[in-house]
Amino acid sequence: MSEDLVLVTGGSGFVGVHCIDQLLRDGYRVRATVRSVQREADVRAMLRVADTPRQDALAFVAADLTRDAGWTEAAAGCRYVLHVASPFPMTAPKHEDELIVPAREGTLRVLRAARRTGAERVVLTSSFAAVGYGHAPQSAPFDERFWTNVDGPGITAYVKSKTVAERAAWDFILTEGGTLELTVVNPVGIFGPAFGPDYSTSVVLIQKLLDGFPFCPHLYMGAVDVRDVADLHLRAMTSPNAKGERFLAVAGDQIPMVQVATILRKHLGDAAKRTPQREIPDWLVRTLAPLIPGMKLLIPELSKQKNASHEKAKRVLGWTPRSNEEAIVGTGESLVRLGLVKK
Repeated sequence: MSEDLVLVTGGSGFVGVHCIDQLLRDGYRVRATVRSVQREADVRAMLRVADTPRQDALAFVAADLTRDAGWTEAAAGCRYVLHVASPFPMTAPKHEDELIVPAREGTLRVLRAARRTGAERVVLTSSFAAVGYGHAPQSAPFDERFWTNVDGPGITAYVKSKTVAERAAWDFILTEGGTLELTVVNPVGIFGPAFGPDYSTSVVLIQKLLDGFPFCPHLYMGAVDVRDVADLHLRAMTSPNAKGERFLAVAGDQIPMVQVATILRKHLGDAAKRTPQREIPDWLVRTLAPLIPGMKLLIPELSKQKNASHEKAKRVLGWTPRSNEEAIVGTGESLVRLGLVKK
């Protein structure tokens, strides 16, 4: 148990709420940033669903990644900072800078505030998007030595934003960080139980399958449970061996979307009876993409399998994630329990 104060940015988000839950269970005091203080009620409602203890040890402060105001006050007195906040939209922005600029500048605002107030370490939530894109196909799994080639083929604004933001963070630590330490967590698609209607874009995919999306593209999905992502953040926060390191958060090899639908039907019974049972060819997805919101984002990844290894997190931090199946089933069960699936 610890009385240390931890700042969690993006406190109303899917990963942020799970990090808050685990920090409070482990005895930490937590300060969470939200873009508007009105979101405090939403976060506390989700924590009640999670039956999170010690909510009196949780406080909120308003801070926006696009503005300087509030970040020094947010970080004041915090030993650790979990910088979780980052946008992941379902549709492509009109211009890539709509994602890249706030991701990069927001990360630097958080790092400057942490350095200014004497924080010990920042754990940055990056993404596999900063690791495994823009490369030629390979059979070997990606590990933490890889960096996405932002000039490679099929690079979306989101992928570029995560890569640019993480590189900016490492450059800051090298040139301006002083005694501030940095550790980075790079998750694949984040699944697992939702506590309310704020959840990741990955969870939206499960929701669409359960709601009866008519088909599955030939798309491979990496998965990791949000509870394990939060656990990895806490391990990365305190372990001396995590200083200056990146850690991939992934449960296992990627699986095709049609197998995800099969897992849901196997475990959720009638609640998953509308999930699609057929996979359609890539040419048909390309034909339909202009008609379906968000589908264009999937086109560069059709039929591509990018596996990743969690060996480093296991070896260095003793991290053992749940399986792909557990993460997917946990997602579906929570959506049904919260009434977020069409009846």
